[in-house]
Amino acid sequence: MLYSKIIVAYDGSEHSEKALESAIKLAEMNHSAKLEVIYVYVDPFQKMVLGGEGLLLIPSDLQNEMASAIVEKAKKAVEGLPYANVIFKEGHPAKIILEYTESEGGDLIVVGSRGLGAIGEFVLGSVSHNIVQHTKVPVLVVK
Repeated sequence: MLYSKIIVAYDGSEHSEKALESAIKLAEMNHSAKLEVIYVYVDPFQKMVLGGEGLLLIPSDLQNEMASAIVEKAKKAVEGLPYANVIFKEGHPAKIILEYTESEGGDLIVVGSRGLGAIGEFVLGSVSHNIVQHTKVPVLVVK
């Protein structure tokens, strides 16, 4: 199947790296396909990370540095691809990815699977699960 606009969710994790690799291969097979890599920044006051002692807030200056590094890493990965673009947004990742896909006419979403398990997914939510449940276009979940 040919796709004209592939949206890949990217957060710098191992799973999103695999998703990006798969999306690049798909875009290369569909020579005129546009590849949109989207990184969604989560506000430091909303972003919680599971730590050894419980939930920890990430300081905003560190979060900003991490976000910049993730965007640069994505740009390097798609460097040289003729129709690739890296998008930086802020908000709830699944919601933003779904809205962006619909507004920009994406016809495939590629996401990594976090593999949290039932309890982790219940507590933290799952971007990939949320996207699969609420999108109108095909989704490729890469493990």
